[in-house]
Amino acid sequence: MQPINTRRLGRSGVHVTEIGFGGAPIGGFRAQVPEDEVQALLDAAWAGGMRYFDTSPYYGYGRSELRMGQYLRGKPRADYVLSSKIGRVMHAMRPGEAPAPDMRDTGLPGFAPRFDYTYDGVMRSLEQSCLRTGISRIDVLFIHDIDFWSIRDRAVLEERFRTVMEGGYRALDELRSAGVIGAIGAGLNEADMCLRFAQAGDFDCMLLAGRYTLLEQESLNDFMPYAEKNNIGVIIGGPYNSGILTGAAGNRPTYDYAPAAPELLERARRLEAVCARHGIPLPAAALQFVLHHPAVAAVIPGALSAAEVQQNLAHLRRPIPAALWQELKREGLLRQDAPVPV
Repeated sequence: MQPINTRRLGRSGVHVTEIGFGGAPIGGFRAQVPEDEVQALLDAAWAGGMRYFDTSPYYGYGRSELRMGQYLRGKPRADYVLSSKIGRVMHAMRPGEAPAPDMRDTGLPGFAPRFDYTYDGVMRSLEQSCLRTGISRIDVLFIHDIDFWSIRDRAVLEERFRTVMEGGYRALDELRSAGVIGAIGAGLNEADMCLRFAQAGDFDCMLLAGRYTLLEQESLNDFMPYAEKNNIGVIIGGPYNSGILTGAAGNRPTYDYAPAAPELLERARRLEAVCARHGIPLPAAALQFVLHHPAVAAVIPGALSAAEVQQNLAHLRRPIPAALWQELKREGLLRQDAPVPV
């Protein structure tokens, strides 16, 4: 096994491998993943040196945590970092209870989520996560999905933000102070909300999905500089923007899990053409690009098979010439202030 470098997660004492395992797919986020393939996925991640694993109660309504815990319980607890999230508490569905319209049928049968960002909700969520995983300590807890991308209602967004900062945040801070968890943050799909949370409390880290990638770097306007200045560790989820940056854009033209707009497809093709001139696969450049920012502690791409895990590891380790980054900047495909090797 070739070791993977570790980085400190902001001001906390937690250190994560610079590539981690994102647990949404094994919960059934995009497709059903059979049990034997879950074992193969996690075996490939562990054998490749990944020691940071991220999950959530929401991924498969508990299925991701169950599967991840089943695997990790066989490993020495000091050898890995585990993060999960708060905001949704699972309950067993009552007889005759109808599932919510937006519930996916790929989740854990018989369980449904309800939103709870209160003090008690955080405590209950953490207890449930420990019971589902069978692991007594969660290293990092994120506030999950308080952003417009997820909620689509400004009034509800404001109410949940207020609730979590008045109650849930207090619980997280107390758990961290008592040493029950090692770091706290927020897992979001918007850089502006990451910045708002970072300014509203004493957070160690932020998990930002899809908003700092080869395709878009608007987070360099405010959030990323703030995180760097204030030593807030950033974990990047969705480095491939859900598929458009995996290469051959015509095969998987998705952006934010929806069909990509023509202008985004054209930009992805231009990015891929520059990478091809330097003999580099587009996903390798996409994966490594985010790690050049000094605030970034780790990137957690998803995977649906052991082969995809191995591809991600190969992309991480592929040497990339500095000339590629400079050409991307000359072509206007990468912001001039984006940190890259020179």
